[in-house]
Amino acid sequence: AQLTGPEIIQETTKKIIQIVRRKPLEFQVGDKVILKVSPWKGVVRFGKRGKLNLRYIGPFKVLEKVGTVAYRLELPQ
Repeated sequence: AQLTGPEIIQETTKKIIQIVRRKPLEFQVGDKVILKVSPWKGVVRFGKRGKLNLRYIGPFKVLEKVGTVAYRLELPQ
């Protein structure tokens, strides 16, 4: 199913609108967050592989904001 000229333009326009409307996530100190685990980047939990892998771990408490999109979390020892 290959897209033709007008369909490509329509699809691209939809994606641009979604990106513009997307609100950036911001967290406050004390909020609980979950982390996305990416098996492609070498993080494998409990030796599982494939689509049954855990994709998110947590929740973890936000301790402080250290950058515009970076946060220090309270991780288990």
